[in-house]
Amino acid sequence: MRWALVRVSLAVTVMVVLAFAVPLGLVIKEMAKDRAFSNAERWAATIGPTLSIATDRGSLEKAVMSTDVGSAGQMAVHIPAADKADKADDAGRAAGVPLEIGQRRASQRDLDTTRRLGRASISEVPGGSALLQPTALASGQIAVVEVFVPEQDVSNGVATAWLVLAGVGVALIVGSVAVADRLGVRMVRPAQRLAGAAHDLGEGKLGARVPEEGPTELRSAAVAFNSMADQVVQLLANERELAADLSHRLRTPLTVLRLNAASLGEGPAAEQTRAAVQQLEREVDTIIRTARDQRPQTQGPLGAGTGCDASEVVRERMAFWSALAEDEGRKVRLAGVDRPVRIPVGRPELAAVLDALLGNVFRHTPEGTAFSVDVHNGDDAVIVLVSDAGPGITDPEAAMTRGNSGERAGSTGLGLDIVRRVAESTGGDVRIGHSVLGGTEVRIWIGLDGRRATDGRQGHRLGRRKRGAGKRSASLNH
Repeated sequence: MRWALVRVSLAVTVMVVLAFAVPLGLVIKEMAKDRAFSNAERWAATIGPTLSIATDRGSLEKAVMSTDVGSAGQMAVHIPAADKADKADDAGRAAGVPLEIGQRRASQRDLDTTRRLGRASISEVPGGSALLQPTALASGQIAVVEVFVPEQDVSNGVATAWLVLAGVGVALIVGSVAVADRLGVRMVRPAQRLAGAAHDLGEGKLGARVPEEGPTELRSAAVAFNSMADQVVQLLANERELAADLSHRLRTPLTVLRLNAASLGEGPAAEQTRAAVQQLEREVDTIIRTARDQRPQTQGPLGAGTGCDASEVVRERMAFWSALAEDEGRKVRLAGVDRPVRIPVGRPELAAVLDALLGNVFRHTPEGTAFSVDVHNGDDAVIVLVSDAGPGITDPEAAMTRGNSGERAGSTGLGLDIVRRVAESTGGDVRIGHSVLGGTEVRIWIGLDGRRATDGRQGHRLGRRKRGAGKRSASLNH
C-alpha cells in the first residue's frame, strides 16, 4: 500500500508538472524571441529621424555607428538609387547608384519585398535573423533599415529559465513523493502492527494487542481485533475451568481406587497397580493445576522455553515399563542414554511422548514382542527411535491423523498426534517406518536450534522432509 501511494503520487505530480512546465517553457521561448526583435525595432527606429533629413553617406554612417548594434556591425541602411539628376546631386551620388551603409545580410529580393509591402518583416539569414524596417525618405523613396539579430540573442535566458522550471518541477515531484511516503507510512504501520498481532495470537501469545491508532478504518479494525483477542482469552479461561472441574471429579474414584490398591497386599502386580494409581493421581493433579493457570500464554507453542535431560527421562520411563515387559516376557533394549542429552522439550511432555509410544507397543503387539528405545545425539538435533518386533502398521499416514484409530482396536488415535505436536514444536517431525526388529519404528526428530515448525508438510506427511534433513542425519552419533 505504501509504495502504491508513492507511485500514484509520482504519476499524478509528473503529469501536472509536464502539463504546466512544457507550455510555460514554450511561452518563455516566444517571449525571449519577441524581446529580441522588439529591441531590434527600437534600434531601427532610432535611424528614422536621420534618414528624414539627410541621405549622404557621412551623416548616415555617423548615425549608424552611434548605436550599439551599428558599432557591433549588426545594422545596415539600404537607400535605393536616385532616378533624377537633381536628387543625385542632393545625395552626393550619381543617378542609378544605390547607397549601402553597413554590412548587408538580407537578400535583395527580401529588401524589394519589404519596400513593396511597406511594413517591417523578418528574414532568415546565416547566423540568425534580420529585421527589415522600411522608412520613407523626403524624396518619396523607401529606405530599408536592416538590424541583424543573432541566434543567441533570440534564445537569450531561455536555457536558464528552462533549468529553473526543471528544478521547480523536480522539487515538486520529490516533495509530493515524500508527502505520499509519509502518508503511506501512517497507513501501513498500523496495518503491519495489526498483522503482527494476529501472527502472535496465532502462535499462542494471548497477550498480543494492537494500539488503537491510525486512520479511522484501521482504528476500527484494531478495536475489533482487541475485542476478539479478549474474547478468545475468556473462552480459553472458561475451558480451563471446565477441564479443571471435570478433572477434579476424578479424584473421588481415584481415592477409592488407591484405598483398594493398598489392600492388595504384596507382590509385583500389587506394586505395579499402586504405582499406576499414584501416577494417575499425579497426572490428574497436573491437569488441574494447568487448567487453573489462566495466565496468557506468551512462551509460544508446546514445550517452548523449557528443557530437560532426555537420557534421564528415557531411563525413568523405561524403568517403569520394564517391569511390565518382564511380566509379559518382552525383551527390552535401551541405547544412547549413558550421557546427558539436553533437548528443548519439557520433562512432562517428553514423558507423555514416551508413555504414548511404549503404551502403543504393549497394547498393539502380542506378549513376548521385543522392543527398543535408542537416543541419537547430534549437533543440531536429537533423534529418539522406538522400535518393536510386532506386526507393524499397515497405513502409517492414517495412523498419524489425529483421532483416526485405523484398524487397531482400543486406540483413540491421539497418542501419535501428541508425539507429532511435541516434535514440531521444536522444528522437528515424526516418521513411521519399518524397524530392524521387523515391526514398526517411530522416529522422533527433535530440533535443537529453537526453530518452530510452521509448514503443514512436516510430521505426518511422510517422505517429504525438509531439504537437507538427510545430510543432518549423517552427523548424528550414538
